[in-house]
Amino acid sequence: MSNRRRWILSAIMLSAAIAGAQSRKPAPDLTLTDSKGASLQLSQYRGKVVLLNFWATWCHGCKEEMPWYMEFADKYKKNGLAVIGVAMDDDGWQSVKPFIEAKKVNYPIVVGNENLARQYGGVEEMPVTFLIDRHGNIATSHTGMVDKDACESQIRTLLQEP
Repeated sequence: MSNRRRWILSAIMLSAAIAGAQSRKPAPDLTLTDSKGASLQLSQYRGKVVLLNFWATWCHGCKEEMPWYMEFADKYKKNGLAVIGVAMDDDGWQSVKPFIEAKKVNYPIVVGNENLARQYGGVEEMPVTFLIDRHGNIATSHTGMVDKDACESQIRTLLQEP
């Protein structure tokens, strides 16, 4: 099977993994402070598709995904995509702030906690990525590294929804 056919099959399978709009559950709201000291509330992003990524500075897969998410943030911002990173490092901003400054992350980062992780189903491993539709409902989630092409396909699908 050619790489192109494999990619198409992967994109079709993962696009099908997006829950139907009627069966989606609301994403738990979060209110945390971002790296610039501003309050960030998930509900403020209604009307946008949100890629919400739980990650940590020590997580290899997280570091590999981050440039993809920065690319998506730039590429689809005008279409209504917002990317938010939730760092789960135990020492909080002490590790996170120098890391995101060095990587020149172009989307908001907040530091999460165990309570928030529980609200999102108990984030046990990282990375964990949620795609949230324009109505604030979780369309799909993925534990472990995402497939970049399939994730982008899911984003495009959600951006086309009303």
